Amino acid sequence: MQELFTKLGIDWKLLIAQIVNFLVLLFVLYKFAYGPIVAMLEKRQKKIEQGLKDAESARKNLEKSEEKQKEILKKARADFKVIVEKAHTQAEKSKLEIAAEAKTQAKKILADAKAEIGREKKKTIGEIKSEIGGLVAMAAEKVIEEKVDSKKDREIIEKSIS
Repeated sequence: MQELFTKLGIDWKLLIAQIVNFLVLLFVLYKFAYGPIVAMLEKRQKKIEQGLKDAESARKNLEKSEEKQKEILKKARADFKVIVEKAHTQAEKSKLEIAAEAKTQAKKILADAKAEIGREKKKTIGEIKSEIGGLVAMAAEKVIEEKVDSKKDREIIEKSIS
């Protein structure tokens, strides 16, 4: 085989040295370049996969949060509607109570006014009767004083009546 290499113009010692040098270079590149590069690429791939998993998890959490938010808003709207209806009902009830109380007070005031009017009427009638009695007494006194004849008596009665 040496002859074959010699006839081809290849020095077999040089070929073996080049093969050894190539293997040493291959070992050094594998050990110091290829190994760390592959490790870095695997590490980077794991980070990317973890990032994708985290992004998916965050998307799911966001969807859950949005659903919860929608449920909370729906419940809040329902609660608000119930509160507004209760307030409206309470306001209507208060309005009716106030109207009933106002009617009651108006009736009481009216009754008190009627009673006061009745008392004033009785008092006035009493005063008028006493005045009329006094006038009748005065008229009778005048009639008695001036009663001299029936002609004078008639004149005084007609004057009193008119």
